[in-house]
Amino acid sequence: MTRDAFLPVAAQPSIDALADQAQRAESLGYDRAWLPETWGRDAVTVLATVAERTDSIGIGTSILPIYSRSPALIGQTAATLQELSGGRFRLGLGPSGPIVIENWHGVEFDRPLKRTRETVEIVKLVVAGEEVGYQGDVFDLSGFRLRCEAPDPPPAVDAAGMGPKSVELAGRFADGWHALMLTRDGLRDRLDDLSRGAELGDRDPDDVRVTFSVPCCALDDGERARDLARGHLAFYVGAMGTYYRDSLARQGHEEVANEIAAKWASGDREDAMAAISDDLLDSLGAVGTPEHANEQIKKFEAMDGVDAVSVSFPRGADLDEIDATLEAMAP
Repeated sequence: MTRDAFLPVAAQPSIDALADQAQRAESLGYDRAWLPETWGRDAVTVLATVAERTDSIGIGTSILPIYSRSPALIGQTAATLQELSGGRFRLGLGPSGPIVIENWHGVEFDRPLKRTRETVEIVKLVVAGEEVGYQGDVFDLSGFRLRCEAPDPPPAVDAAGMGPKSVELAGRFADGWHALMLTRDGLRDRLDDLSRGAELGDRDPDDVRVTFSVPCCALDDGERARDLARGHLAFYVGAMGTYYRDSLARQGHEEVANEIAAKWASGDREDAMAAISDDLLDSLGAVGTPEHANEQIKKFEAMDGVDAVSVSFPRGADLDEIDATLEAMAP
């Protein structure tokens, strides 16, 4: 079991701030610094900066959307970051959702499972230095090969997923699975899907690395920490399409998920947050005073099948609150 740091998904004041957070995580003993690509700074440029300013901490994308870049370009990018970091890079991929892909990138959100599988397979060929001859349902490629030396070792290629079929796909084709917005009971169900996928791929489930992102906020003012986490969870369930709402509903919280979404859509943000009970909040994250947050995260770390827990931060947390949480939750 390792403990990772999930660099803040919300806009930070500068690239320097993100690099500083990664350096801080390295000094505190975190195993890896993950960075998502959403609608702020691109993850590749930031992680290149982090690679240059750190020495030993792993770096990775969690996640890089697969619709905004071609598989060949994603492979080139992964190979380059692996070279730049001296072998510390791990690639996390995922389809994102239709709001992001269609509304913001102008690309049809078509066949996300098939596209994820084919992207993972093509990227693995690229980073291995092989000539890519690939005929799939989404992509038909021929003749591409890196003109530079392939990285040795090639970076691992992980897939994110929330639903049963997407998690099964990760178990069957990827080197790892990125999990988020799951209760412990929900995570157990998805781990069963992962094992089934690994078996379909004639693989050992233990060879598929599971990284579980846990919303964390550890402050002396425990109520402030819990309010920040409630705001974070309510935003994702209420504002980011149906994926997070559906995931919460699948885990036995359909009524709450629909209430959060309805309240958020009507502009009633306070009531949307209030719909998240203390018990549900504790089942989804590790938030409150430093003592309480550490007690909660250890429950996630004790779960069979989880290889790494990633400390993530509420989108509303400021720099001081991020740093306080990073220090309080350090391995």
